[in-house]
Amino acid sequence: MTDEIRAYLEESSSVLGGVAAACGASIGEAAQALIRSFTSGGKLLLCGNGGSAADCQHMATEFVSRFSPKLDRPPIPAIALTTDTSYLTAYANDCGYEGVFARQVQAHGRVGDVLLAISTSGNSPNVLAAARAARECGLKVIALTGPAGALAPLADIAIAVPTTDTQHMQEAHLAVEHLLCGLVEKALYGG
Repeated sequence: MTDEIRAYLEESSSVLGGVAAACGASIGEAAQALIRSFTSGGKLLLCGNGGSAADCQHMATEFVSRFSPKLDRPPIPAIALTTDTSYLTAYANDCGYEGVFARQVQAHGRVGDVLLAISTSGNSPNVLAAARAARECGLKVIALTGPAGALAPLADIAIAVPTTDTQHMQEAHLAVEHLLCGLVEKALYGG
């Protein structure tokens, strides 16, 4: 079992190293887009399914609450589109699941806002629909995805983690999300 543990963690570390090499510029670009949005009164909308939905909630919490426990700062406006169960179940029941995030983007998104669309496959129909709706509404779209799929081409900024292993991709997504939170928080409030 020790060999399996070591191999798994070494592979995870290797993926993170690949993210640093392949995605550093796009991570910086995404952080700058978020900083510009927040400083001009915009907000962040987030969408994804499954583990990516949990990431949306986690990241929105880091912005609204705080990322660094040492920094007392005002809230940064972020909304996880994955959390309103009454809306999600009503819309999915009445209209289907594909438009469940796009409808919320249309309701809450404004020019100057940012949508962070998360999909490990890059092909989640409801995330793709949200990205299209965001573009139509004048939002900047940041995609957090893998090396394939239709999401990256729909985005203004694509952070494409260089692995097809879903577990390691999700681990890398969390690291990127934390990095974005830290970069934005530091740029806006120091610390």
